[in-house]
Amino acid sequence: MNNPKSTHPYIVVVGVDYSDTGTRALHRAFELASRESNAEPHVVAVAGASGPMLRVELPDEIAVVTIEEASKHLKDYVQKELEKFQKGGGSLNFARVVTHVRVGAPAHEVAQLAADLEADIVVVGTHGRRGAQRLLLGSVAEGTVRLTQCPVLVVRPKDYSDGIKVPQIAPPCPRCVEARKASGGENLWCSQHSERHGARHTYHYVSRNSGARENMGLTFR
Repeated sequence: MNNPKSTHPYIVVVGVDYSDTGTRALHRAFELASRESNAEPHVVAVAGASGPMLRVELPDEIAVVTIEEASKHLKDYVQKELEKFQKGGGSLNFARVVTHVRVGAPAHEVAQLAADLEADIVVVGTHGRRGAQRLLLGSVAEGTVRLTQCPVLVVRPKDYSDGIKVPQIAPPCPRCVEARKASGGENLWCSQHSERHGARHTYHYVSRNSGARENMGLTFR
């Protein structure tokens, strides 16, 4: 937890692009800020220049607006999501949220804002897509991680059901999933995979009932 006596607040910078994943990153930033005693979320949307106007990518369209309009759109969006966060049971343990509209390359501008504010953590979303879409959308998260000089939390949807999304990673074995559910997590693997995992990996668990470390995994019983 942040030191309540510190004069410098715990700064959480979050990049948003008005997508579902960007909204998920925003809510995670609210969660992180609410855990600290002196936190301040800073929400940044990065627009492209279109002459004297700004080009803002919205979920269903690309809008060409003034900087004042872009700023108002961001403020309205954040206010709406703050209300949703509270209605969902979230606790807003911070005094204010600051919004920023910047113009340029998204990863660079998010990282620069983090440096300008001496941020403690940056939160960004990634769409987890493949091919050309991944190179375009994923590059923002990857570039932010590369450029930022503080911890970066990359938020993406949790979905292990489709191994095609990440070709090197197979989806979970449905029999292993069923074994975990049926045993309440006591058995990690099905009969087919318990031997394979036991031969390749060792899992160490710490008992919640005692402070002693115990070998509790089925892989080495």
